[in-house]
Amino acid sequence: MNLKNDLLLRAARGEKTERTPVWMMRQAGRILAEYRAVREKAGSFIKLATTPEMAAEVTLQPVDLLGVDAAIIFSDILVIPEAMGLPYEMIEQRGPVFPSTVHSLADLQKLHIAEPETDLKYVLDAIKITKEGLAGRVPLIGFAGAPFTIFCYMTEGKGSKTFSVAKKHLYAEPEFSHTLLQQITDSTIAYLKAQIAAGADIVQLFDSWAGILSPEQYRVFSLPYIKQICDAITEVPVTVFAKGAFFARKEIGELSCSVVGLDWNMDISESRALVPNKTLQGNLDPCVLYASYDQIRKEVKNMVDQFGTQRYIANLGHGVYPDTDPDKVRCFIEAVKEYSSL
Repeated sequence: MNLKNDLLLRAARGEKTERTPVWMMRQAGRILAEYRAVREKAGSFIKLATTPEMAAEVTLQPVDLLGVDAAIIFSDILVIPEAMGLPYEMIEQRGPVFPSTVHSLADLQKLHIAEPETDLKYVLDAIKITKEGLAGRVPLIGFAGAPFTIFCYMTEGKGSKTFSVAKKHLYAEPEFSHTLLQQITDSTIAYLKAQIAAGADIVQLFDSWAGILSPEQYRVFSLPYIKQICDAITEVPVTVFAKGAFFARKEIGELSCSVVGLDWNMDISESRALVPNKTLQGNLDPCVLYASYDQIRKEVKNMVDQFGTQRYIANLGHGVYPDTDPDKVRCFIEAVKEYSSL
């Protein structure tokens, strides 16, 4: 099916665009009253994410209500550990919690490489339903967590400021660490390929905890696994978003990905110099959306001026915060469209 609006894909491939495409990480979520209504009906986050019809409904909402140039499938990065045999719970106000964790080579015997067609069928079904609902209006983004970020949750069991348990393993049990990272990588490649077969037009890797590693550890325990995934995904463009890994921009830019995502701490002109041959995505501070409409427009104009309108996908530097006013979000999206069309 030909897309009516393929700006995101053309920008990702480095082709000329009439204006800059725009979407937001966490655009399907609590900022929208319509999402909260579906979430209430579902009863829990996990029920919502694992019910294909509901997941598809909330995936479509930002396209219909906010005017973004892409949908991103509503799911969670932690479906991969669950599919490998390590289930998680989503606790209100606390976030994800794993009742059991892995810490030794013996523990890894309990896990298996995810089989997406069975273990993650609900995500694939949600993608198929979403594609029907989109009817070619905009592309659909599939995604997964980068292996190191998933490793953090599987060893730590919950979110953390330091992930010292996870990092301890890297130093004290490198064999265990590399074995688990490879299992996650193999599962992720299979999962992303299944998402693409189901209809995802582009995929994004989220390395949410990249910034807790030293540059040296990042080169040993994260980049090689992201490289395997980028090399394996040849069907559609790949975006790599490594939050906090300002020190690895050059290396990420040398991977076989199409797009490099930037967080708001990464200088734009410096990033262009370090990553000259890729499309960049980002990187407005999500807190800008708490400002006045005039201030939002001013910040957007400044951002677009720095990135330029080509080889660029406008986004926030991280996910939109849940208490953000949807009208401020619309202001951001409209400002990008307006300024980048001039």
